[in-house]
Amino acid sequence: MKPFLLLSFTFFFSYASIAQQVHVADQSIYQATPDKIHNMVHTKVEVRFDYTQSRMPGKAWITLAPHFYATDSLTLDAKGMDIRQVAIVKAGKNIPLKYSYDNMELKIKLDKKYTRNERYTIYVDYVAKPDEYKGKGSAAITDAKGLYFINPRGEEEGKPTQIWTQGETEATSVWVPVIDNPNQKTTQEIIMTVPSKYVTLSNGKLVSQKPNADGTRTDHWKMDLPHAPYLFFMGVGDYAVIKDQYKGKEVSYYVEKEYASVARKIFGLTPEMLGFFSRITGVEYPWNKYAQMTARDYVSGAMENTTATLHSDIVQQDARQLTDQNIWEDVIAHEAFHQWFGNIVTTESWSNLSLNESFANYSEYLWREHKYGKDAADDHGLSDMQGYLGSRSESKDLIRFNYHDKEEMFDAVSYNKGGRILHMLRNFIGDSAFFKSLNLYLTKYRFQAAEAHQLRLAFEEVTGKDLNWFFNQWYFGAGHPKLNIQKQYISNTGSVRMIVEQTQGEPVFQVPVAVDVWNGLTAQRYTVWLKNKTDTFFFPATAAPSLVNFDAEKVLLSQRTEHKTTEEYVFQYRNSKNYIDRREALDSAFARLDNNLAIQLVLNALRDPYAGLRTYAITKLDMGNDHLKVAAEPLLFEIAQREKNRLTKAAAIAKLGTYRNNKYANLFRTAVNDSSYTVAGNALEALSRVDSADAANEAKRLSAFPSKGRLASVIRSLLSSNDRSGADQMLSDFEKLPFGQEKFAALQGLFEFLVSTSQLDQFKRGVDALMAFQDQVPAAYKEQIGPALTEALRELQKEKIANGQQAFADYIELKLKNA
Repeated sequence: MKPFLLLSFTFFFSYASIAQQVHVADQSIYQATPDKIHNMVHTKVEVRFDYTQSRMPGKAWITLAPHFYATDSLTLDAKGMDIRQVAIVKAGKNIPLKYSYDNMELKIKLDKKYTRNERYTIYVDYVAKPDEYKGKGSAAITDAKGLYFINPRGEEEGKPTQIWTQGETEATSVWVPVIDNPNQKTTQEIIMTVPSKYVTLSNGKLVSQKPNADGTRTDHWKMDLPHAPYLFFMGVGDYAVIKDQYKGKEVSYYVEKEYASVARKIFGLTPEMLGFFSRITGVEYPWNKYAQMTARDYVSGAMENTTATLHSDIVQQDARQLTDQNIWEDVIAHEAFHQWFGNIVTTESWSNLSLNESFANYSEYLWREHKYGKDAADDHGLSDMQGYLGSRSESKDLIRFNYHDKEEMFDAVSYNKGGRILHMLRNFIGDSAFFKSLNLYLTKYRFQAAEAHQLRLAFEEVTGKDLNWFFNQWYFGAGHPKLNIQKQYISNTGSVRMIVEQTQGEPVFQVPVAVDVWNGLTAQRYTVWLKNKTDTFFFPATAAPSLVNFDAEKVLLSQRTEHKTTEEYVFQYRNSKNYIDRREALDSAFARLDNNLAIQLVLNALRDPYAGLRTYAITKLDMGNDHLKVAAEPLLFEIAQREKNRLTKAAAIAKLGTYRNNKYANLFRTAVNDSSYTVAGNALEALSRVDSADAANEAKRLSAFPSKGRLASVIRSLLSSNDRSGADQMLSDFEKLPFGQEKFAALQGLFEFLVSTSQLDQFKRGVDALMAFQDQVPAAYKEQIGPALTEALRELQKEKIANGQQAFADYIELKLKNA
C-alpha cells in the first residue's frame, strides 16, 4: 500500500508547487517600485466587529509626512469600504477635508501644502466590508480580502468562531486605510473591542485591557518599532495561550484548547530558533515579543506578521502525530527568520520579493543543519532544488520587474531557487563572510526597505570581492546550468581529462566548482571555473582514479548528466560523507538492479546512518526483482522490529506487507497499537494482506478511538471496502470536488480504497473518477500530473494482479489504453 500513499502525497505536494505557476498573459509590463510621495509615520486604529454582517466599523488616525516634495494631496489605499468621514486632526479637533473615493483609493485634498519637515494626522471613520470585496489571490495566498470572519454566527458545528487578518500582498487596505506598499514603514497601535470570552493578538505589546459594561473588552496593542503595512495583524478567538520566553521576552502559542497540552511540542523549539537566528546573524531579536496563532480556513500556509505569526490549523497535531515528526517545524523556522528578513529589512517592491523569501526558505536549511545535522539539511535542500527544477520556471529571473501581476512572484523561483542561490553564495565566500554580510545588510538597512543591489553591496563590502558576475546571472538572470560531464584517464600523461559541456543554451554560466579526484581512499580537491560552452580540465593522477567527483560539495544549482560506472557509484556511496552523493549513488543502483554490486549498494543503504536515506531506500525497493526481494527481507524484518525512527519503521512494515507472509502477522498485530499513526496505519494495511478478517476486526475496534493521518485513512479504507454505502459516499464526495488541493488530498483515501476493495463495480467507478480527475487537470499541469497518475494506476494494476483480481487489472488496462 505504501507506494500509493507516497504517490498521492507526491500528487499533493506537486500540485502545491506547480499551482504557483500562474499563466502570464503579458510580461511586457514594467513593475516599478512604488513612488514614495508620503512616508507613513504612525498608524492608530480602533475597531469593533459586527459578527452578524461580517463587517468591521473602524476609526483610523494616520500620521504622515511628505517624502521629499511638498504636497497638498494624499492617496490612501482603502478597498471596498464605506467611508463616513475624512478629517485632519488639528489641536485635538477633526477638521473635515474634501475627498473622493472609488472603492479602491481614497484621494484626499489636504488643508494646505505640507513640506517634508511637517507631519500631519489624517482621521478616517469607515466600515470595512471584507466579504463584499472581491480581491484576487494567488496560488500561495488564495484570497485577498484582508479580514476574515470564520463561522461568525456559530452556524457551523464543530468550527470555532475566529477573526484573523492576512495582509500580504496588499490586503491590509481592505480593513484599514493605509499606503499599502511594502516600502512603507510605520509604528502602530491597534485597539480592538471584542466579546470578553475571546482573546486577541496583534503586533507589538498588549499595553492595556479594559472590561466594558456590555460584556465586551477593549484590548490595546502597541508597536513601537516601524514595520510594513502588509505585516499588520489582528487575531480574535477562543484560544488557549501557552507562554514561553526568550531572554525575558514573551514567546506565546495561541492554539485551540484541545491542543493546549501539546502546544509546546508543536512550537516549543521557537525560543531556541530565535536564539540561533540571533547568533548567526549577529542581530539580536529586536521585537518585544513573539507570538504564534493558528487559524481555521486559512488562505495560506503561514504568515510572518511582525511579532505575531499566523499559521494554518494544519500546524495543530496531536501527540501521536508528533511521534512521527512535527510536519510544521520547517514552517515555524521559516516564519521566525522572516522576523529578520522581511520584517527588520523589507523588500522595497514585490519584484524584489526574494529578499524576503529566499532567506526564509534558506532558514529551513540552516535550522536543520544546526539541529539535526548536515544530512538532514542536505535532504531538505535537495527537495527544494527538485521543487524548483520541477516547476518549469527556467525563463524567470529571480529579481524580475516585468510581470503581469504581483501574485506571480510567489513561486518556486522566489522561494526554492532563491534559497539554493544563497547556499551557493555561502559556499563560495565561506561561512564567516556570509554571516558577516548578513549582519551588515540587516544593520545598515534596519527598519528600512531594500533591493537586491543593496544586498550585493553588503556582500561586496565584507568580502572585498566584485560580485556583479554572481548577481547578474543568478539574481538578474534566469535558468541554471545543464551539464554533460565526461572524463577519461590518460595513462601516458598521468592525468584525468574532464570535459564539461553546458547544454542549456544561453546564457552560459560562470561558476566555480569543486572537483575531488580520489586515489584509493584519499581525495585531492581542485577548484575549477566553468566559463564556456565547453570547458576541458586536466587533473594529475598516477593511476586511474577510484572516483572523480564533480561538484564535490553538491552545492551547484544545476542538472547534471554524468557517466559513472556502477563501481564508481559504489565507491561514492561508501566513501562520501555527503548525503546527496549517497542519494545519487543509491538512485543509480535502483536503475541498475541487473548488477549485483548495485543490489548490494541498495542493501547497504537500508543501514545508512541517516534515517531519511534509510526510509527512501525502503520505499524505492523494487519487489519485482527477485534477488533484491529475497536479500532485503531479513533486513526489513530487523528494521521493522528495532528501528527507532518511526517513519523508517513504518516504511519497513509497509514493505514487509508486500511479501504477504503470514509469519509477520504477529509483528503487524503488535504494531497496529503503536503510538505512531503512520506505523499503526501501515501495520493495519500490512495485516490486511495476510489476514483480511483480522484486519477488518482491528479496523472496527480502532474506529471507536480518535485517529488521524495514515491510521485513520487505512481504517476508513478497510471499513468502506466492506460497506457499500460508505464506499459510495466516499466516491461521490471525490467526484464532486473541483480541481484543487482538497481533491489532491482526497487521492490518498481513494487509492487506499481501490487497493482494498473486492467490489468490481465500485472499483470501476473509482478508476473512472481518477480518469475524470485527469481530465480536470488544466493543460499547464497535465505534463506533470498525467505521468504520475499513470504510474500510480500501473502500481495499482500490479497490486490487483498479485491479489488474483485479474478483472480489476484488466479494467485499468482498458482505461489507460483508451485515455
